[in-house]
Amino acid sequence: MSAMPKNGAQPGADAGQGTALVLLHGGGPGVDARSNWITVGARLSASFRCIAPDLLGFGTQITAGEAADGRLQGPGAWARARARQILSLLDRQGLERVHLLGNSAAGGAAALALMAEAPERVGRAVLMGGAGTGPLPRAVPFYDRPTRESMRATLGRLVADEGAHRDFLDDLTYLRLEQARRPGAEAAFRSMFTDAVDGPPAVDLTTVRTPVLALHGEHDRVAPVEVSERLVGALPAGRLDVVPGAGHWIHVDRPDEFCTLVGEFLNA
Repeated sequence: MSAMPKNGAQPGADAGQGTALVLLHGGGPGVDARSNWITVGARLSASFRCIAPDLLGFGTQITAGEAADGRLQGPGAWARARARQILSLLDRQGLERVHLLGNSAAGGAAALALMAEAPERVGRAVLMGGAGTGPLPRAVPFYDRPTRESMRATLGRLVADEGAHRDFLDDLTYLRLEQARRPGAEAAFRSMFTDAVDGPPAVDLTTVRTPVLALHGEHDRVAPVEVSERLVGALPAGRLDVVPGAGHWIHVDRPDEFCTLVGEFLNA
């Protein structure tokens, strides 16, 4: 893949026409909505009205809203706060019902929390990379060694073949490194991985009756396919597609196939 484009939609941008699709980005260090969806945003916007906000704790929302006072601790608390963030966004935009596309441990987990909290607001959902339902990582990515080399290595694990995306990953490294070093970013990120024993319980997946397509890359080096297998096994209306040749970032490794799968499922 060539170097990362410079003219993608800005974080939170509202692009395209048709049924509203909220794009909920992943949870890596320094992520924001624009850089997360830049490989597929234009194609998705050709079929849907795409709304891509920065989630609490990232991008323009590092210390915004419920993330401002440092009280959010653990993945469950962050997921529920982000669900409330998206519900507030839908209310402000007058959107009664939308589709969701949730990436990994930030966007995927927020999508699950939103469907549990307000199922009437979601038509269908696509969840990527296990949606944060696997175990917490043994170490917090990047921040224990906050260097350019560490960020590049962190991003490299997200694709199946680093050589196929070298320029893209090199460009993205500089952007993500700058954003990961913003004031408040490290504290917010570390709190997302806290094992908060007194935090809110995990979403009861058996109560999430929204139709869900789980997408998982065959060569995912972040979360094994078994995580998504367990996820769809618990969801009453869950289905799993394993994408051959893709890593954790299916939308980067296999963008055309990714958009086709998303479009077919959401338009069914």
